[in-house]
Amino acid sequence: MAPPKRPAHRPRRTYHHGNLRRALIDEALATIRDDGLGALTLREVGARLGVSRSALYRHFADKRALLTAVATEGFRMLREQLVTAWEDGGRGPAASEAMGVAYVRFAVDNPSHYRVMFSRFVDPEPQEPELAAEARGAFQALVDSVVRLQRAGLLRDDDPVLV
Repeated sequence: MAPPKRPAHRPRRTYHHGNLRRALIDEALATIRDDGLGALTLREVGARLGVSRSALYRHFADKRALLTAVATEGFRMLREQLVTAWEDGGRGPAASEAMGVAYVRFAVDNPSHYRVMFSRFVDPEPQEPELAAEARGAFQALVDSVVRLQRAGLLRDDDPVLV
């Protein structure tokens, strides 16, 4: 009996993930959580996911680009949580307190994001407009709450950025 015929060539096996960019960010966050920010390398993140270096570089040019994505996401999440806390807190002194709690809760619940957001590894630079916009947005949520409290006569009328 003859062996079964094989196809002329094997189909290529390619790594297929629903969202490789998301998987890379998630793995970076896990690495930072488990081993610290200094232990993060783009190659190691790719190796843990079993993807080629070329697949990595289609999403992130280098470690800084990956950390920029982590920080951008973190500032977006922080802004959203601050705004929600303000709105849910009644837009007065209780809302201000709720924002403080939301800020601390964000840092506790998202330590990897927080470390990257306020690390020396990323700075909102002109070539990183999305990061700069998200960082400004998170800070502006805090400034806006101060302005509203000042207008209501609940805070002294100093420069809201300094307050």
